[in-house]
Amino acid sequence: MMDAPHHNRRGGGTLSPFDRFATTTSDWASRAGFFVFCVALVVIWVPSILVLPSIDTWQLVINTATTIITFLLVALLQNTQRRSDAAVQQKLNAIADALSDLMGELSAEYPELQRHRSELADTVGLEKREGSNQK
Repeated sequence: MMDAPHHNRRGGGTLSPFDRFATTTSDWASRAGFFVFCVALVVIWVPSILVLPSIDTWQLVINTATTIITFLLVALLQNTQRRSDAAVQQKLNAIADALSDLMGELSAEYPELQRHRSELADTVGLEKREGSNQK
C-alpha cells in the first residue's frame, strides 16, 4: 500500500522533490507500460542496423541506451527501497515495543515471559524497562 505521494512515511513530513520523483518513477517502472516501452526500444533499435554504418555502432547504440536507463533506474529505485525499508523497520520496532510492553504487563501472571521479554529486548535493541508501562 502506497502512502500519499507528498508525505513521508517516517513522520508525516513532506518528501523532497527527488524523493517524490523517485517514487513516481518507481511506480511507473513497475507497471506494464514501462515493459512495453522497453520492448518498443528494442523493436525500434533492431531495424536501425540498416541505417547505421557498422554492426559495432549498431550494438553500441543499444548498449549505451540500456546502460544509461539501468544506471538511472538503479539510483532511483534504491532511493525508494531505502525509504520502504526504513518504514518497515519502524513498523517492526513498534510491534516489538508493544509486544515487550504486553509481556511486561503479563509477567506477574506468567513469570517466564520476563525471560522472553529480556531476550526480545536484547535481540531488537529495546531499552530495558523496570515497570510495565515505563518508556
